[in-house]
Amino acid sequence: MSHVLVCGGAGYVGSHAASVLAGHGHRVTVLDNLSTGHRDAVRWGRLVEADLLVPEQLDRAFEEPVDAVMHFCALSLVGESVANPYAYYRNNVAGTLNLLEAMKRHGVDRLVFSSTAAVFGQPQSARIDEDHPQAPINPYGASKAMVEEILRHAAQAYGLRSVALRYFNAAGAAADRGIGESHSPETHLIPNVLRAALGTGPALKVFGTDYSTVDGTCVRDYVHVLDLADAHVLALGLMDREAGAHAFNLGNGNGFSVLEVIETARRVTGRDIAFDAAPRRAGDPAVLVASSDRARDVLGWSPRHAALDEIIDSAWRWHSAPAY
Repeated sequence: MSHVLVCGGAGYVGSHAASVLAGHGHRVTVLDNLSTGHRDAVRWGRLVEADLLVPEQLDRAFEEPVDAVMHFCALSLVGESVANPYAYYRNNVAGTLNLLEAMKRHGVDRLVFSSTAAVFGQPQSARIDEDHPQAPINPYGASKAMVEEILRHAAQAYGLRSVALRYFNAAGAAADRGIGESHSPETHLIPNVLRAALGTGPALKVFGTDYSTVDGTCVRDYVHVLDLADAHVLALGLMDREAGAHAFNLGNGNGFSVLEVIETARRVTGRDIAFDAAPRRAGDPAVLVASSDRARDVLGWSPRHAALDEIIDSAWRWHSAPAY
């Protein structure tokens, strides 16, 4: 099996990917600066504490031969990216270039890149496929789109094989493995809803109740983090078969409104969950739903945890565990 370097493997999606890789028999090394990741989430393979912005630190991760790299390191808060774009371009673009140059030095020619639906900007269709125009509306999305462009040029110039996986809304947890979603600050809906249910978070706000949707609130496509991890493993197989730079959208293909998420969480937790209505946030589209047909056809990927109840229940079991 392969030796995979998981950059950002102490974070949310990265730690779940590391666990799934290990479950498939792959050897894992995690590279993380622990600025937003968690040391106790590194449970599969050794940890190399290093920062992509310090190039001389990266060689330590390649001391033993590496077959492929998964790259989850990124700043990812949309509002913060608008307020501090230099930090996002430095971390997400320059940091990735440092990683790519380290891979080139050590003869590693396979990369799975954690991208985002934010590369598309405002949706122009009900379901977003890979041919949808890319017009990011914030520096976070623009930084990811820049890296995707770099990967296409790297395929032509250096023969780098890559797969960019564009997540829609990652959600859920692997509670039985002791890992879940924990950000500071927490900006994602489902963990904030569950923290409200537990009484451990701030008052829950629903931003916008006057959209042209089923109940006036935003509709999003939630995909279980373990399903995302499965796609990363499948991407390794694709790079073994095919050269070039590839990109896939990952989502369930179904949208759920904010109020549907809250009502499902009430049912799963058995608790009342109060919220306050707040004005719309600038840049929030009414509906954001993926078409993952290409991932199904080419990668052979399909979500195994597609039901919203199951996604929220898995997150609830982690958030409500004593260790959390």
